[in-house]
Parts: sequence; structure tokens; C-alpha cells
Amino acid sequence: MAIKELLIEAQAIQIGVRETDWQKVIEIAARPLVTNGFILPSYYQAVIDNTLEHGAYYVFDEGVAMPHARPECGVLKNCFSLLLLDKAVSFADSHEADIVIMFAAKDSNAHIEEGIRAIVNWLGDDSVMSKLRQAKVKEEVIALL
Repeated sequence: MAIKELLIEAQAIQIGVRETDWQKVIEIAARPLVTNGFILPSYYQAVIDNTLEHGAYYVFDEGVAMPHARPECGVLKNCFSLLLLDKAVSFADSHEADIVIMFAAKDSNAHIEEGIRAIVNWLGDDSVMSKLRQAKVKEEVIALL
């Protein structure tokens, strides 16, 4: 299943979120995934714990964060969550990000390869990134994907 379908199925597109605390951003990104039965709350806590221990290795120069944890930390089904922040946030003293794409994979071999490839393509497309940042409603985001 493509990232677009996974985002729609999980009802996990959030736009214009205002939050300055990176730990709360992680929790907000995870909220629809927990609510809709894709991950357990332990998953986003593992993301926070890993970030505190190892840093925010998942933040890219393009202002995109891809927080994730290991499958055994509470993944029930493969999923993605997309959170567009009103203003960029620094994750544990790393680069700032205003686009947060949380993902969870049921096993370490799956890595939701198709979705990650799509995200890498977005990172290389300034037009897509600009349009994502300007989106005001979920339908605009879905049309871009």
C-alpha cells in the first residue's frame, strides 16, 4: 500500500499544528496512529527515549523529521503519519523541522520501503516541498502525494 493510502487509512494528516516542544510534536504525530490502532503509546515514547539517548538522527537538512522506533516498541500495523507544523521546531538540539513524517513498520525488514522511497523523492523536489508547506487542508496534501 502506498504512503498516500496509509495516511488516509490512519486518518493521520495534520496541518498547521502549533507546538514548540519537540516531545509534544512526537506525541501529536503519533496520536492518530494510536487512536486508530496502528501503534501503542509505547511506540512514540520509544521515539522520545531514543532521541534523548542518541539525538535526532532522523532530522534532515530540508526541514523534515522522520521519527521512528523499532517494531517491538509497539507497532501493530505498518503506518505513516504526516504533521505539518506552523513553525519549525528543533528536535533535541538538532536541525529544525516543520514537516514531521512518523512511520512504524511491523518488522525491521519491511521498513515500508515504497513510502520511504516516495519521501526521498519529495525531499529532492523543491516544488513538492514548497506546496506541502503551503497546504492549508488535507485535500491539498493528498493531491500532492
